Amino acid sequence: MRFHILSLPHTVTRSDYSACAFTQKVLKMCKMMMERGHTVYHYGHKDSQVECTEHIPVTFNEDLQIAYGSYDWRKEFFKHNTSDHAHQIFNKRAIVEVEKRKQANDFLLCFWGFAHEPIADAHPDLIAIEPGIGCTNKPCTKYSIFESYAVMNVVYGKYGISPNWYDAVIPNYFDPSDFEFNPTPKDYFLFVGRIIDSKGVGIAIDVTKCLGVRLLIAGQGDVTSIRDPIPDHVTVMGYVEPHQRSEIMRNAKALFAPTHFNEPFGGVTIEALFCGTPTITSDWGGFAENNLHGITGYRCRTIEQFVWAGKNIDKISRKACRQWAMNNFSLDRIGLMYEEYFNTLLKVHDGSGGFYATNDERKELDWLNRYYPSTS
Repeated sequence: MRFHILSLPHTVTRSDYSACAFTQKVLKMCKMMMERGHTVYHYGHKDSQVECTEHIPVTFNEDLQIAYGSYDWRKEFFKHNTSDHAHQIFNKRAIVEVEKRKQANDFLLCFWGFAHEPIADAHPDLIAIEPGIGCTNKPCTKYSIFESYAVMNVVYGKYGISPNWYDAVIPNYFDPSDFEFNPTPKDYFLFVGRIIDSKGVGIAIDVTKCLGVRLLIAGQGDVTSIRDPIPDHVTVMGYVEPHQRSEIMRNAKALFAPTHFNEPFGGVTIEALFCGTPTITSDWGGFAENNLHGITGYRCRTIEQFVWAGKNIDKISRKACRQWAMNNFSLDRIGLMYEEYFNTLLKVHDGSGGFYATNDERKELDWLNRYYPSTS
């Protein structure tokens, strides 16, 4: 199979842009499809570091300077707007470059949703997919892959969309080599993410104060916007590079993710599980699918419940956390799910019968399986 993968106009496809989940999805999708023997064309910033058949630069440093000026994205949230220079020039150049390389039945993966819609519209002969919807915007392509059933059902309900046989739910995916398992953590709890109230930073601070334990906070933003002054039990790390991210995750007793809104997925929780670190989350959105209550952590709805979860986190098997992540969210596992989905779409476009196509050689239907950890 052949893939034209569109990156984000305002970032660079590299591992150090770990604060942007969509950039990381692009990076790992390229690696995942390359490892499975497919042809991958990546369209993005000149300085991208990505495994692909061909990297096609469509944005440069001067484009980001024109659009956003000089700012430190490690401290501030990413700047972006679909009408800004970076987005407009990305789309204009990508339309031209895709035209030079496309063939019949190629896939066009629009990771940035409606911001990539002009590229999809310019190439109606390609199989355009929004391949990892992690927000509640209306899908921009005929085919949609959602990160969780929670976000799929919200989007369907919000826009009155009837279920589509050719949509799918495929979880976010991670490279296990990025995370080291640690069975013996240190004595602190962790919050990693954007420092905004709706991510539950304040709850994490209040709960750890009740517990009388240390809390490390890492991510873009200003903690004093949530709690000023910063309590003595809190250590602010700021933005952490990938190797630091793995280190503080694997050494934490647990990771807090008490998000207030309907979290579409919550990738940071799965990263923690790869390290063997349990998660303490809210009880909705993607957490209800991915945080196995009493097995990989706890889901809570009140401060009293969050405090209990913190006091009882040692009851959670760190080995089971790692096993759940490895079995269900690794590149190898999710790559199989994507291939099943892409092959299903090919039958719609290559004249082999679509919905009524048969396959007498099928040996399994495992793509939607979930593999649960042993709790013994």
